[in-house]
Amino acid sequence: MEKELLNMMEPLVLQKLDEIIGKFDCCSCDKCKMDIASYALNLLPPKYVATHKGGVFVKLNESEIQNETDLIACITKAIQVVSKNPKHNPFI
Repeated sequence: MEKELLNMMEPLVLQKLDEIIGKFDCCSCDKCKMDIASYALNLLPPKYVATHKGGVFVKLNESEIQNETDLIACITKAIQVVSKNPKHNPFI
């Protein structure tokens, strides 16, 4: 039996990060974006699903204003932290 779990917060964070990163004065290289997403995901509660139906439910629930506000707040905090401590080579 093949089992697949997905943390639905991951695609939500990545999508929202792509939408808002341009509003900040920060590096948007792939390394920094992945560090930002990782940091934000560690701040947010996971939303695991095992079915397509579960994924649709989580996406609908995440459209609520408070959930989106929490998502943006965690991504913003992650951008601030990673911007102060980038892990990429500054000479690239």
